[in-house]
Amino acid sequence: MNGNTTTLSLNGKEFKLIGTAHVSRESIEEVRKIINEEKPDMVCVELDQGRYNSITQNDNWEKLNLSKVFKERKGFLLIVNLILASFQRRLGNELGVKPGEEMKTAIETAKEMGIPHSLCDREVHTTLRRAWSSCGFWSKSKLLASLIASAFTTEKLNEQEIENLKNRSELDGMMNELANYLPGVKEVLIDERDRYLASKIWTSALEVSANNEKPVKVAAVVGAGHKPGMIAHLEKLASGEETPDVSELDKIPPPSLFSKSIKFIIPIIIISLIAAGFITSGKDLGLEMIRDYILWNGSLAAIGAIIALAHPLAILVSFLGAPLTTLTPFIGVGILSGLVQVAVSKPRVSDVQDITQDTTSLKGWYRNRITRALLVFFLSSLGSSIATFILMGKFGSNFFATVSVWFNSLFIMISL
Repeated sequence: MNGNTTTLSLNGKEFKLIGTAHVSRESIEEVRKIINEEKPDMVCVELDQGRYNSITQNDNWEKLNLSKVFKERKGFLLIVNLILASFQRRLGNELGVKPGEEMKTAIETAKEMGIPHSLCDREVHTTLRRAWSSCGFWSKSKLLASLIASAFTTEKLNEQEIENLKNRSELDGMMNELANYLPGVKEVLIDERDRYLASKIWTSALEVSANNEKPVKVAAVVGAGHKPGMIAHLEKLASGEETPDVSELDKIPPPSLFSKSIKFIIPIIIISLIAAGFITSGKDLGLEMIRDYILWNGSLAAIGAIIALAHPLAILVSFLGAPLTTLTPFIGVGILSGLVQVAVSKPRVSDVQDITQDTTSLKGWYRNRITRALLVFFLSSLGSSIATFILMGKFGSNFFATVSVWFNSLFIMISL
């Protein structure tokens, strides 16, 4: 073991795992030095094709079709992706280092030396969707709160604190904290990817060794937090305890029966409670419940859009659309309000050019028309969801109060 690099010799193959902090100057220099000195037969990096494109292609955001994102119901995934990227970018800005620069350096150095390279990480959208699927309702709420807090935190880390993230003791504490707070998310973000990275690196080594008679040397550039888990998996792969097939980790778990049903259950509950109001208490209460449903749902969705500084037309669509979309399992009010926001406030060239920097501050999220449309989508959806739960509680209490009065009256009549 040398510094942040661990060397493993397994089945005639030598693996050099270079543990990095993703916004570290020292990591960049260490990666370049090790590849130059060791001259490996293959360089593997902790990147997928999408993230590789984002750090190497300046025009990557120009290909974004925001209307298509909303229509395909990928708005929330894009928000999460931007938040995670903005947190690393903000740290990088403070230290003068671009996130993922050590991965880019590894690939560029390999190309200069004529060494093949491999992108060995799982596609980020797959990871995010598996992480979301692993959460229950409360875990999803905690995850959302954590993401929002990380997006707008003012906490700053100095360069030494960043370097400390490569130390085992620092990482153990962080991993234990994540495991206790969100065990399902930790399993997907860390444990699954430890296995995925190890398997892809092992497969790359097999492919290289098939064309070489001499022992194969592979350099793998990965986040320091993945090293302990990867070492364990590489040893299992060498012993035959595991196979390099990780196809099941590329699959999105199907939604649970409850998740599929809830889209239909909520409209049925609301309609049933309003119908019960007409039946048990007459037309006046039933009409009052319909009025409350429209006003609460529409108003909170519109307030969400207002907080996002939406265009007046998007605010109006939020108000009018929320009562309808809540009863429709196939579309949400955020999709409508987001599409209208994009249509009436079209993203400019500067929004595309500045999005990576704008997402590092709350002011930037509002200034940029792309991220503001995402805020309109998210906050109008959140407002409608809050209203729905408030109304279900309110209507439910009215129903049970009426039923209670009926039973009390019946008991009195029987007693007489």
